[in-house]
Amino acid sequence: MAASKRTAPPSAQAPAARADRDWRAQRLDHIRSLIQAAAPEAIEEAKWKKPTNPAGVPTWSDHGLICTGETYKDKIKLTFAYGASLPDPQQLFNASLDGGTRRAIDLKENDPLDEHAFQALVRAAVDRNRDHVRAPVRNHNPDR
Repeated sequence: MAASKRTAPPSAQAPAARADRDWRAQRLDHIRSLIQAAAPEAIEEAKWKKPTNPAGVPTWSDHGLICTGETYKDKIKLTFAYGASLPDPQQLFNASLDGGTRRAIDLKENDPLDEHAFQALVRAAVDRNRDHVRAPVRNHNPDR
């Protein structure tokens, strides 16, 4: 699947512009690079734009949604759309644990992240999406 990224990554900005950004933006840039390395064909899009968040929420997909990266005052929340069905042997998921489908990783400013385990989660999400791709529905109506 050769698709171009739909949003320009902040890492393409001039170094001075990046230096002015707070820890959440810098951390999200690092997460972005981990996702791109683990899932090079993933597409990043900004979704759910609104007046209180004009840039929207970054989302990554490859044959379906992988995860979202929301920023809050005190944390970054990485929500995996189908996290409940993904193996998490390093127990990175630490939020939304009671849900039947999603799982999330909340990262505060100085929280460590096992990068290899995170990338394994991203790859597992892509594999899950690819395994669940449905064939297009065809209209078998002979009258058409």
